[in-house]
Amino acid sequence: MKAYFDDRQLGHKPEVYYRGGAPMPHPEQPERAILIRDMLLDNGFTVEKPKDFGVGPIKAVHDPDYVDFFVDAHARFLIDAPEGAMGIPTRHPGTRRGRCPKDINGAMGWWMTDTSTPLTENTYEAIYWSAQTALAATADVMNGARAAYGLSRPPGHHAMTDCANGFCFFNNAAVAAHHLRGRWGKVALLDVDVHTGNGSLDIFYDRDDVFFCSLHPDPSVYPTFYLGYTDETGEGAGLGFTRNEVLNMGDGEAEVLAALNRGIAAVQDFGAEALVVSLGFDMAADDPLAAVQVYVEGFAEMARRIAAMGLPTVLIQEGGYLGPSLRNNAEAFLTTFRDSL
Repeated sequence: MKAYFDDRQLGHKPEVYYRGGAPMPHPEQPERAILIRDMLLDNGFTVEKPKDFGVGPIKAVHDPDYVDFFVDAHARFLIDAPEGAMGIPTRHPGTRRGRCPKDINGAMGWWMTDTSTPLTENTYEAIYWSAQTALAATADVMNGARAAYGLSRPPGHHAMTDCANGFCFFNNAAVAAHHLRGRWGKVALLDVDVHTGNGSLDIFYDRDDVFFCSLHPDPSVYPTFYLGYTDETGEGAGLGFTRNEVLNMGDGEAEVLAALNRGIAAVQDFGAEALVVSLGFDMAADDPLAAVQVYVEGFAEMARRIAAMGLPTVLIQEGGYLGPSLRNNAEAFLTTFRDSL
């Protein structure tokens, strides 16, 4: 099983975001990707740089104007920004009608829902190559590999059709799932990050060709708040093709694995021919954003059960922050998954 990563993904270096009205150190740091990359190399994985698949596959799941906004957004912000200002939106239209304004501060609020996706000098390059990493893993599977892993950073599963959210800009897993449709008629996206995959839900909510299932605790907590409830099952053609397995805050491995079993069964009932996994190690008990209690062996068992589905599988990295067990959890899942193929 090959892995893909590009050093340009390290260029996004957010310093702070606001939570509950207070500035806090931003947990989505380049070091988390470096740690996982080094673990992969230490365990004999081949780690390749992705080729450039262009912007088309990204725009296939995102509003093209949204994608284009990020190309020069930081440079535009700096033109009139006071010294020391951070590229964080301070104006939001709420439940919106209207249009994206020309003013950069208004445009930031239009395309970015919260303060967790600050613009830095190399943000666009990082998010672009994060998506290309996902596409490289996807292409590997489409070309016959049983599985491949995209070390996508920044993560993506909170990014909606036309707005950034929860550390995420481009929805790498959604890009992968849609791209897989170029070979397979039915694709499933299984999200095992601890937070609701609200962006993926938004993107596929009215589609019947991509089944989406997310495991997460109460969605009314940060960062998703608004999506991920059990009665959200899709609409229109997509009715019945979204599933939210809602855990309780503090649940342990038994509850998480039971929810995973239900999600796997739902994917199989759908008849998925290929699978994307939004892989978050923030299910760990000691993760800085911990909400449930999964340990090393729990991650290994999750890997065994997902691998046992026998589907062509693209693993896309989502959360998992700089807690004590991050490397061990990533190692347990990824080596177990590779060895279970």
